[in-house]
Amino acid sequence: MTNLSQQLEILFPAEDQIPEEFRIEALHQRDYLVDGEIRQWDGPTQEVVSPIFVQTPAGLVRKVIGSYPLPVDDNEALDALDAAVRAFDSGRGAWPTMSVTDRIECMERFVGKMMEQKKAVVNLLMWEIGKTLADSIKEFDRTVQYIYDTIDAFKDVDRAGSRFRIEEGIIGQIRRSPLGVVLCMGPFNYPLNETYTTLIPAILMGNTVLFKPPKHGTLLHHPLLDAFRTSFPKGVVNTVYGRGATVVPTLMKSGKINVLALIGSSRVADSLKKMHPKSNRLRAVLSLDAKNAAIILPDADIELTVKECMLGAMSFNGQRCTALKILWVHRSVADVFLQRMGEELNKLKPGMPWSQGAQVTPLPEPGKPAYLDACLRDAEAKGARIMNEGGGTTVESFVFPALVYPVKDGMKLYREEQFGPVVPVVPFDDIDEPIAYIIDADHGQQVSIFGSESEPLARLIDPLVNQVSRVNINAQCQRGPDTFPFTGRKDSAEGTLSVEDALRSFSIRTVVATKDTAQNKTILNDIVEQHQSEFLSTKFIF
Repeated sequence: MTNLSQQLEILFPAEDQIPEEFRIEALHQRDYLVDGEIRQWDGPTQEVVSPIFVQTPAGLVRKVIGSYPLPVDDNEALDALDAAVRAFDSGRGAWPTMSVTDRIECMERFVGKMMEQKKAVVNLLMWEIGKTLADSIKEFDRTVQYIYDTIDAFKDVDRAGSRFRIEEGIIGQIRRSPLGVVLCMGPFNYPLNETYTTLIPAILMGNTVLFKPPKHGTLLHHPLLDAFRTSFPKGVVNTVYGRGATVVPTLMKSGKINVLALIGSSRVADSLKKMHPKSNRLRAVLSLDAKNAAIILPDADIELTVKECMLGAMSFNGQRCTALKILWVHRSVADVFLQRMGEELNKLKPGMPWSQGAQVTPLPEPGKPAYLDACLRDAEAKGARIMNEGGGTTVESFVFPALVYPVKDGMKLYREEQFGPVVPVVPFDDIDEPIAYIIDADHGQQVSIFGSESEPLARLIDPLVNQVSRVNINAQCQRGPDTFPFTGRKDSAEGTLSVEDALRSFSIRTVVATKDTAQNKTILNDIVEQHQSEFLSTKFIF
């Protein structure tokens, strides 16, 4: 065993070495939320194992941290679907017809109760997906802020529709109305924040929701079930458990899902959309794969570039859809860049999620270390080298970051989204090479470009903005701020998930109109003055 392997192995703690404040009592979830009720489950369950191993006399053992319901048929999912359909009631239900003010009050009640569960959710984030304590806290706090920002944006959207318009002899009021039943499925890497970027706007706009937690990151939603139950009318939020390959096709084939909100793979999204029997009635809000590139020009500030590429490629072990997944470096600066990047990678501190300053943590997907090793062996067999000492060293769920060069077409790392702590670097001589790569790519989320002179950067901006949805200058790829558009071209996204755009994605502009006559004006005035309609209203929300 190498020295680095030994160092990684001893980082896994014995039970009595786990700090008391971060110890976890196994959560064996036996309840779920449907139709406003917390129902009990007495059927099969799915064991939840942590990416964290513990030291035992028999060696390293992956820690079991709980279990959750695992229905073997579709009955529970269909019950949840029926509850959501009843709650929407073809747009006549209590929630879709509720006033904007009352919906906001319900959401504010929910976020207040959510904050009471912060400690439990943060601890489960660490144990379920290996996210550091600092990043787990940040994910929770950012989610709370996202909810408040969404409420504010919701008020703005409603204010914009709080007046009547008169055009060409027609009086009309234009507001946004809900679409129906939404199926929300979030990712394991941001199981709280990314999931809520679809769940929250979908609910606020008056839709009813089926929520299926991600496979890795299921238990952390359990502390919030009662907050949903007590904050919203029955049937507005319903949870779905079971194997996605079994229950989700059943839901889609029913034709009763109006919106598919998925943060995951384009392959899964394509398959699910085709299952819906009435494709024109289905709206898809999708955040999918990405293979974000960085282009490093000859005049790039190497220290700044290395700093941003480190953040872009290695935050949460590179397990972000916005991560930098391939770096194109001009050959004239490749050597110095590789040296500095390798040095900084090897400064990263591996540790348990709660360890002070930990930057590399265990990976939650059991098969990921073997996949990454296969990528590295494939690259080496085709002429690349691991440039940093110890790069790719694996001990159970730990994979130490690897810098790989020169990566070329035909290697797995050239096209596949590695989604882990492996950094492929491709040298180029002509700027048309990385541009051609981005044009040919299946994905089109973001790109980062690094340089010191404005003219070469400007020549890159114009072609790239027509291939990806965000061009970052001398900065890593990222989602935030949440008020900026977050979307992608090609197979990377459908719909936009910034705060205001997400509200629009889960609703449709609807008009109530009449001819400009004295009688019709009287009718409209009566409706508004006597508060006979929630839609036709000039109420201005502050």
